[in-house]
Amino acid sequence: MTESPYRLAWRVTEPIHAMVYFVPEAAEAYARAGVDDPNAGYFASRGAAFGACGPGIVSATFYNFNPALVARVLPAVWASTTPAAMLAARLEAAGAALTRGLGAEFVAGPEVAEAAALARVAAEAAARWPQGRVLFAAHAELTWPGEPHLVLFHAQMLLREFRGDGHVAALLAAEISGLEAIVLHVASGQIDERFLRGSRGWSRDEWAAAADVLRSRGLLEGDGLTEKGQQLRATIEERTDRLAEPAYRVLGEENCLRLAELTRAMSRTLVKAGFLDPRQLASRRAV
Repeated sequence: MTESPYRLAWRVTEPIHAMVYFVPEAAEAYARAGVDDPNAGYFASRGAAFGACGPGIVSATFYNFNPALVARVLPAVWASTTPAAMLAARLEAAGAALTRGLGAEFVAGPEVAEAAALARVAAEAAARWPQGRVLFAAHAELTWPGEPHLVLFHAQMLLREFRGDGHVAALLAAEISGLEAIVLHVASGQIDERFLRGSRGWSRDEWAAAADVLRSRGLLEGDGLTEKGQQLRATIEERTDRLAEPAYRVLGEENCLRLAELTRAMSRTLVKAGFLDPRQLASRRAV
C-alpha cells in the first residue's frame, strides 16, 4: 500500500525529534540541571510539561512503561530540579545534538529554516484538536523557541505527541494494554525484546504473562504474530495515521512531500551517525 504524504512527513522527520532520547547531550544537560539518572532524566524532561507531577499522569500518558519504574523517579526527582529546568535542558540538548550531527553552518541554513516553517504550520494546526490528547495539550502550551533548528525540533516533538496520543486511543479501542502493545511490537520482528522490555521496566514474568494473554486472544502463536495479530497491528496503525492526519492536512500533500524531502537527508545523517542507537543508553546506564 502506498504511504500517504501525511504519514511520510511524520516518519521521515521523526528522527530529528527522537534523537534527543538517545544522545549524550541529553544526559549531560540533565545532569547540569540536577538529574544524574538517565531514567529520571527521561521521565522528568518529557513529563515536565505537566509541571511537578507525580507518576500517575506520566504512566497513563506514556502508556507502555511499568508504573513501578515511573514511581521510582516521580515525584522524587523534583527535589533536585524543576520542570522549567528540565524543559530548558531538553531544548539545550536538542540544539547541541543537532548542531553536532548536522553542522553549525547547515542548521543555520535555508533547508532547516524552510523545514521548520512547514513543520510549525502543521504543529500549530494540531493545537486546534487538543481534546483527548493530554500529553500533546500539555506540550502545546510551551513557548516556541526562536532558532530554526530548535523550531524544527519543537514542532516535530509536538507532532509526535499529537500522533502518540492518537495511538494510545487506538490501542485502548483495541483493548491492548501498554505492555501488550510492546509485546506485539517485538513479535513483529521490528525491535529487540531485551531493549524494549528493559527500557520500559517490565520483568520477564510480566512479559510472559502478557504474551499468554495475547496467545489466548489468537494474536500470537509462539513468539510470532498470527494473521489475526498482523491484521490488528495494521488496523491500529491505520487508525493512528488517520487520527494524526488533521495536523498535516493543513499543509496539504505537496507541502508534506516537501517537508519529507527537506528532512530526509537530515534524518539519515543522524541515524547513520548513531544518534538513535539504543546502545548509547545501555552504555550510559552501565557507568
